[in-house]
Amino acid sequence: MSHGYVVSAGDVAPGEERITIDASCGCERLEQRVLRLPPGHSVERSTNDRQELLYVASGRGQLHLDGDSYELARDTGAFLVPGDSYAIESAGPDELLVVAVSAPCVSHERSQVTVRYADRESLPATPNREFRFLVNDDAGCLDVTQFVGTIPPGRAPLHSHPYDEVVYVVEGEGVLHLGGRDTPIGPGSCIHLPPLQEHCLENTGSAPMRVLGVFHPSGSPASKAYEANE
Repeated sequence: MSHGYVVSAGDVAPGEERITIDASCGCERLEQRVLRLPPGHSVERSTNDRQELLYVASGRGQLHLDGDSYELARDTGAFLVPGDSYAIESAGPDELLVVAVSAPCVSHERSQVTVRYADRESLPATPNREFRFLVNDDAGCLDVTQFVGTIPPGRAPLHSHPYDEVVYVVEGEGVLHLGGRDTPIGPGSCIHLPPLQEHCLENTGSAPMRVLGVFHPSGSPASKAYEANE
């Protein structure tokens, strides 16, 4: 049984794709990959029998799917379903950095392919923390949930969630408190948080930390199985 896992995606070379979290580290249902595409480069991919949620951490480009093109920009989420064959193209001038998370699909009712962070409502999590859904059941994604959370400077109590989650640190510096270990984290850190595993992401900087989370089964990032007293 996994007690959590953290790794840095900082050594993914331009033009490469790397699996950062999968069953080999105890995450049985979710698989996280990080793609770096230099300007003008593109990759063709297939979801096969899984669904896939994309997130643009930086850069600009296009998602080509079924003869249509969708704009990819920072803080854009995309929902791909089993059987999709698609291409991701980097428009430049900077590289396109994409975090892809795949999961089994029981059912879906896709109504949107892309979702922009700026178009989504800010919702409260714990005091002084907020999040915005990207791909969730609003887009017809019924099995998993994708969101971006904002963590202010400081530390929240240890807590756990009822779901299985993978996290990618978009910006900010801090410490992951997990399983009795304290691990420095920063942009590019990839984290697996198993169900019911107590943890805390502490922001040690002076500016907000922003994280991408994808979890299964679907629900709300505010749902907690346990939270320690202050």
